[in-house]
Amino acid sequence: MKNTLILILMALFLFLAIYFYWQMDKAQSQLALADEKITSLEAQVKRFTNRGTDDTMTTLSPSQPSVVPVPEDEEPTPPESTTFEGELGSLSQSDIDRLKKKGLKNPEADLMNDLMRKQKSVLTAQGSMGGTMAIRDIRILNDRYAMAYFEDGHNGGHLLLRYAVNNGTITWTRLDSYTM
Repeated sequence: MKNTLILILMALFLFLAIYFYWQMDKAQSQLALADEKITSLEAQVKRFTNRGTDDTMTTLSPSQPSVVPVPEDEEPTPPESTTFEGELGSLSQSDIDRLKKKGLKNPEADLMNDLMRKQKSVLTAQGSMGGTMAIRDIRILNDRYAMAYFEDGHNGGHLLLRYAVNNGTITWTRLDSYTM
C-alpha cells in the first residue's frame, strides 16, 4: 500500500513536470513570435522616421478617399479618413482652408518653415559628442498639432507640438517629447 502511494505521487509529479515543461515551451515559442513582430514594427517605425525629404514631400499632399461598397452581411470598415497611416503628415483640405482663413498663404510650408526658424525654443534635448540637436523631419498632423523628428547625428527623438495661428502669426507649444 505504501509503495503504491509512492508510485502514484511519483507519477503525479512526473505528469506535472511534463505539463509545466510543455507550457514553458509553448510560452517561449509565443514570446519568440512576439519578438519577431516587435522587431518588424520597430523596423517600420525606423523607416518612417528616417525617410528622406523627397519621400516626405510626396506624402504631404492630401489623399483622395476611395469608396468601396460593403456587402450587407459584412461589418463596415471605417473610411480612410479615420485611419492615419496613409495620411500622417498631411493636412486635409478643410484644415488648409481653416489655416488660410487665419492668415497663412501656404499652410504646410509656412508651418514647417516657422518651426524650423523657432526650433531652438521647442527643442530642450542636448546634443551629445559635440552634436547639435536639430529638427530633421516635420509632420503637420492637422490644424492644431504637429510631430517632429530631431537628432544630433548620434541620438534622436520625437516632439509632439501644438500650434496656434492668429493673423498669420504662429505660436508653438511643446506637449511631449522623448529621446531614443
